[in-house]
Amino acid sequence: MQALQTLLAHSVDYAGLFPPARLDMATTVANFRSYRECPDAWMLGRLIVPVARLDEFEQHAAALLPVDGGPAHDDAWGITALTAAAEDPAFAHDLVAIDRFNDRHAERNAGSAIIDCIEVKASSAAAIDRAIDAMPDDLFPYFEISTAPDPRGMIAALASLDAGAKIRTGGLAPEAHPAPADVARFVIACARAEVPFKATAGLHHPLRHDAKDVGCKQHGFLNLFIGGCLAFAGRVDEAALAQLLEDESATSFHFAGDGVVWRDRRLTLGEIRAARDAFAHAFGSCSFTEPLADLRELGLLNAEGAAR
Repeated sequence: MQALQTLLAHSVDYAGLFPPARLDMATTVANFRSYRECPDAWMLGRLIVPVARLDEFEQHAAALLPVDGGPAHDDAWGITALTAAAEDPAFAHDLVAIDRFNDRHAERNAGSAIIDCIEVKASSAAAIDRAIDAMPDDLFPYFEISTAPDPRGMIAALASLDAGAKIRTGGLAPEAHPAPADVARFVIACARAEVPFKATAGLHHPLRHDAKDVGCKQHGFLNLFIGGCLAFAGRVDEAALAQLLEDESATSFHFAGDGVVWRDRRLTLGEIRAARDAFAHAFGSCSFTEPLADLRELGLLNAEGAAR
């Protein structure tokens, strides 16, 4: 199904190092290599690694990285690095470590990998400005912004910058999960400011559902990405987007060869592609297999990894 593949192409940034999976580095890099080579690789994005663990990554990935003469090659591993907070003096040291990592992997016959994105917490517009000033132009940052009490000022600070916003959509406790109305406000604010976003945590499953192991409702990645595309196309306001994010029924969503429909709102393939390219970028997940298994259970993917 072309619409599903357009909606979710390279959408999952693999975060196996992080909870609840908390895999060791050796397992994480081995998994990432395996996922890159499987039929479902069309849905895989970057690998997420903290800057503080880059040495450990290089130790365990050395024998697994493709060797092709530099990071510009199509087969290079794309890595998103988690840095110290923008206000932390260690942020500057992390930028140096990233630059040295990229230099090492730009050498001929070195394992091909490149850090071209970072994720960084920021608590003020001034901190964002300082971080942007310190960064090289070829590094794209996602600034993690709290949804409470109101993220719109921080999102406005990112407008016209070559940067994105990051929303935390879950965690290990109920209080770590923002309400649908809060997520809707964040996404609509990003759309109005033309600021791309990514999400992380609590998005293993396609649709909103009752997560009994956590004790609360968790958001669905289909809800979020279809909602994000509709917001980018100007087809939903905050109230409608909150309703979409709360929708737990698979029958509300219809995928066809030429687009996606939620209830009475339709997206064409071109609109989905434009939104994914410019706005709804990715979501971090400590599992790559769980999202795929659920898509198969919904009948949206076949066993070979192709969309139906």
